[in-house]
Amino acid sequence: MTMIKVLNEGYVRLVDHMGSDLTVVNAARVSYAKQSLELSEQDIRLIRFLAREGHTSPFRHAMIQLEVYAPLMVARQWWKYVIGSAHFEGTGDSLEAWNESSRRYITEDPVFYVPSAGEWRSKPESSKQGSGEAIAWELGEKYTRELMEYIGLGMAKYEDALANGVCAEQARLFLPAYGLYVRWYWTASLQSVAHFLNQRLEHDAQKEIQDYAKAVLELIKSIYPVSLEQLTAQNIGD
Repeated sequence: MTMIKVLNEGYVRLVDHMGSDLTVVNAARVSYAKQSLELSEQDIRLIRFLAREGHTSPFRHAMIQLEVYAPLMVARQWWKYVIGSAHFEGTGDSLEAWNESSRRYITEDPVFYVPSAGEWRSKPESSKQGSGEAIAWELGEKYTRELMEYIGLGMAKYEDALANGVCAEQARLFLPAYGLYVRWYWTASLQSVAHFLNQRLEHDAQKEIQDYAKAVLELIKSIYPVSLEQLTAQNIGD
């Protein structure tokens, strides 16, 4: 399995990866001029020790490359992990990469995330962010219909602007932003991906990005089973 669909039109695709649990072990042991050729029980204990004691640099020698297609509201939450990675990893410079499609250059048909009537959620009772239970189906139906009408209006103005010779980079201003799907490549270390998973698999994370995090975990857990079990111990068991 290399791709998992998310939401109505989105997906996460595993493009490439480098390394395995053995990579982590050998990176940790290089100072002793030792190398393992097969993962042993001793190696597994070493990975557990590294994760438990916060010795994270060996986990940065394994890399993961993903292609993601998600609403802009998800993409901008995700982007924070690239911005913060230099400080988080303590390297002084981030080795992460993020390349995103741009409507300055492409005019493919825009795709939008529209929640169904049963997917609209209420505001939480005890927090300023996040969401609560589903709202009444009739009210959800109303907002699904209104959102589709709003998107239709924006699309009509966007297409009219293009037809009248307005450049794509300005015509896109008419497109409703937060539900608009965007596509990007994310290349990051195993440590960075595990940090993302720990944050976005939490119960209080926005549901839409939780769904993407679950897809990421499903795609890579068989590649780095021991490391992910230790780095995301509270999440990988479900």
